Amino acid sequence: MVTLKDIVDAHNRISPFIHRTPVLTNKSLNELSGAELYFKCENFQKAGSFKIRGATNTVELLNQDELDKGIATTSSGNHGAALSMAVSRKNRTTKVVMPHNTPKIKVRNVERNGGEVIWCEPDQTSRENVLKDLVTKTGSTVVHPYNDERIVMGQGTAGKELIEDCPDLDAIISPVSGGGLLSGTLISAQGMNPRIKVYGAEPLEADDTFLSLKKGQIVPNKSVNTICDGLRAQIGTITFPIIQSYVQEVITLTEEEIIESMKMIWERMKIVVEPSCSITLSAVLKSRDLFAGKKVGLIISGGNVDLEHLPWSR
Repeated sequence: MVTLKDIVDAHNRISPFIHRTPVLTNKSLNELSGAELYFKCENFQKAGSFKIRGATNTVELLNQDELDKGIATTSSGNHGAALSMAVSRKNRTTKVVMPHNTPKIKVRNVERNGGEVIWCEPDQTSRENVLKDLVTKTGSTVVHPYNDERIVMGQGTAGKELIEDCPDLDAIISPVSGGGLLSGTLISAQGMNPRIKVYGAEPLEADDTFLSLKKGQIVPNKSVNTICDGLRAQIGTITFPIIQSYVQEVITLTEEEIIESMKMIWERMKIVVEPSCSITLSAVLKSRDLFAGKKVGLIISGGNVDLEHLPWSR
């Protein structure tokens, strides 16, 4: 299992290639929630999301032969863009298998960072089959978006920074999809300050982590009909045991709750965030009694939003 030392080593490894993102506060949202909120703004990160952390850590650990084969992955957008950026720095290329319903901004972000998009259907089986065929034909090295310890180590550096900047937090809320960010955050918190309670936030329309925790084993998503395009992946076999061991709770949110929180952050904080991370504010507002009077860190995981199709303009 990944340790805090692994995350510290990863942080040292990737620091020259990432931003140390700011932690912002907002008086209006504090008053609304009844808590002190600390927003870790990975929407200001390179390639627009926290994904650059895990991608960079993994690429820096690849050997020359693995790089020379070219890199392949699956992604709903942010991982693909981040991996393409990290690989391009090594003068190599990345092929990214993406669902055809991915927001255009995320497709453009992959291409702008040097990646080549390969289309698939918007379900886990299609993603895996298209990637398998691609690797068979090209011999590319696969970098999984979350089910990889090197990815978890990198993603855990966001939580590490948050705890360093706000050491007296009572709780941290992280979005959860494949589980790389949440599991990395859990390991950072356990190693640095186990008093901090860590929660996951997940859409009801893609609540496999919530259901898996309830059943005690991985339960596949039956559908992923959520506006949170970054939270449609299936929880991983590497990430799930970490989450199962350490998470306090996974809070599920409706589409309406997520969209309303996204709008609040845009209006009150004047920053661009994705629905996939506004879900952390939704979790606080839905569970006011749980977080009342507490100091709560919210990981704002990304800011790659299709400005031509904002959810409240539908």
